[in-house]
Amino acid sequence: MTGAPPGDPHGGQPPIEALASACGACRRCGLADSRQQVVVGRGNPAARLLLVGEAPGAEEEACGQPFVGRSGRLLEAMLAAAGLNSERDLYIANVIKCRPPGNRKPSRAEIEACRPWLEEQIALVRPQLVLLVGATALEALLGIRGGITQLRGQWLQLEASPGPDQPAPSQASKHQRRPSKRVQGQRTPSPRSPIRWPDPGEGGIALMPLLHPSYLLRHPSEAEGSPRWLTRADLVAVRQRLGV
Repeated sequence: MTGAPPGDPHGGQPPIEALASACGACRRCGLADSRQQVVVGRGNPAARLLLVGEAPGAEEEACGQPFVGRSGRLLEAMLAAAGLNSERDLYIANVIKCRPPGNRKPSRAEIEACRPWLEEQIALVRPQLVLLVGATALEALLGIRGGITQLRGQWLQLEASPGPDQPAPSQASKHQRRPSKRVQGQRTPSPRSPIRWPDPGEGGIALMPLLHPSYLLRHPSEAEGSPRWLTRADLVAVRQRLGV
C-alpha cells in the first residue's frame, strides 16, 4: 500500500477534493446516521467570492452538490442575471454538509460539529468577499441572530485579526459599493464571529447577507422594492465590487 508522498498531507489529491473525502468519513454528529452522502461544495475554489448557504436538501444530497434544487435554480438564474458565473466567479458551500432529516433547520450542536469543515473550506478558498445566504449562515459565520431583512444588501467588514479574538464586523453604508482598505461606519453591535478566519490581509474580508432563495420562492413578486428585486440589486452590487 502506498502512502502520501513526504510533505503531502492530501495524498496527491487537490486540497478541496481531499477535504471532500475527509468530510465523507465524518461522524461528528447524528446527521451521519441518516445521510446518503455529504455535500461539500461546487464552483471555483480559486475564486475571490465565497457563497455560504444553510444545508443541503433532498436534491442536493442526491447529486452531492449544493444549491441545485428549486432554490438553487432560482439562485443560478439570479446570479446569471447579475453577470456572475457560478463555475467561474464563486465557490458555493453550506454551513452544514449533511442533509438534516425533513430539510429541517440545523441544530446549534450540528452547526458546532460541522464548523471545522467550514473553517477548512474558508482557509482553502481564502475569499475576499463572502455572501451569507439566509439567517443560518449569518448566525453561523458572524454570530448575528436574526435581522437579515435589515442587514441584507449591506457590506460588513471583517478586519485582519483572525481567530476568536477578532473584532466584530463593521457595517458599511448600504450605498458604499467600492472596495476600500477599511469600510467606514459604526461597528455592528453583535457577538464576535465564531468562525476562525484566515488572515485576510490589510483590506479585511467583506461580507454581505442575502435573502435565501427559499424565501424568495415564497415571495414571487418582481415589483420594485420586493425581496426578489432587492436581491437582484444586491447581486449586481456584488459583481461590481468583484470587478467582473
